[in-house]
Amino acid sequence: MADFENEEINALRLEFEWLLNEEVSVILAQMQNILLECCRRMPVTIPDLESLVKTEKYSLSQNTGQQDQLKISVHLLGDNISFADINLRLHKHTVPNQRFIVQNDCQWKLNQIQDASNHLMAALSYLSAPPLRFDEDGNKFDFTSADEVIQMINNVMNCLHKGRNALIVPKKRTIEELQNSRNMKSLQPPVPNDLAISFYIQSHKLICAIYHMQKDQHGFTKFDIFQAETSVPWLSEVLVLFTVALQVCQQLKDKVAVFSQYKDMNINNLFAPSLN
Repeated sequence: MADFENEEINALRLEFEWLLNEEVSVILAQMQNILLECCRRMPVTIPDLESLVKTEKYSLSQNTGQQDQLKISVHLLGDNISFADINLRLHKHTVPNQRFIVQNDCQWKLNQIQDASNHLMAALSYLSAPPLRFDEDGNKFDFTSADEVIQMINNVMNCLHKGRNALIVPKKRTIEELQNSRNMKSLQPPVPNDLAISFYIQSHKLICAIYHMQKDQHGFTKFDIFQAETSVPWLSEVLVLFTVALQVCQQLKDKVAVFSQYKDMNINNLFAPSLN
């Protein structure tokens, strides 16, 4: 019985050694390719990587019932709105027809896309310039323990989660924050004090929200909100690639974690001299 157990443990050790020496590097290379494909669609610069970022024109549409109140067209280049034409009709405003322009010389920065790009590059850095040992001759990682693999995967997943969330969950801002934002200064003519304008990303959509502040008969401030949106195809592709990369990470993490149930193998320590 003991001989059988020893044989089983030895077989598992060999399997885990193969996982560390061969399969982990193959999977991490696949993951790196996924992230590079994502980078091609984001406003990042990587030598010898062909970028797919280009200026695209969009018309933002309103929800049903507000079709005549808000018309918006934009030119989107990566994380910049290089041009926007906003036409707003406010029946309760002293100036019913409002028009604002974003010009090329003062662009509107979409910080969510920039944040997602930064997190994406941070994830890629763990795979392209890892702090762990790397076997240049074999062109693969030189992992010697489960902890090393899981630590790297956790680092990559943390970056990917932050990048994905940056696009899916826009930060909530007060009206005062919107009015005092740097982006509002890109609008011409200057926006009246009773209006605030916001462009933001939510999942694969570019959304423009306009807030009209009014005083009711009791002196309390109330808001009329007008919103228009459009789907941005390359953002859909980016979110899919983020999701696929996270799935690959989790699958690799699960593979490594399976061996941790065999305590006799002492997986989290260096157990096989042949690994060095």
